[in-house]
Amino acid sequence: MNTDLPKTGRFKKNEHIKRSAEIQKLFKKGKKVCISGAKLFYLQNEKDFNRIGFPLPRGYGNAVERNASRRYSREIYRFFKSQLSTGFDMLFFVYPGNDSFLLRRGQFELLCKKAGLLKK
Repeated sequence: MNTDLPKTGRFKKNEHIKRSAEIQKLFKKGKKVCISGAKLFYLQNEKDFNRIGFPLPRGYGNAVERNASRRYSREIYRFFKSQLSTGFDMLFFVYPGNDSFLLRRGQFELLCKKAGLLKK
């Protein structure tokens, strides 16, 4: 077991955005930052914690590929959770393609930097 990795904590139920109305609100009213292969929609909420969702575009592979993609995204969020400013709802939207953990990590970090969500 590798003990060099930081503890990332749990991804709690109240941190999920699952309701269609909440997702649509973020798509319509949220601010958006884009890079090649990914987008981040974000909007300030009135909570002292962040909430995040991981929608995928239509036609994103089969069920195995979709679930793997969400697992990558959830783990990356857990890794960055302590470095993010709080009080935001976010949607991390990725497109099919090179679906690797390291690529996804770089995308998420760059999008958060562009959005100004990383703590100083």
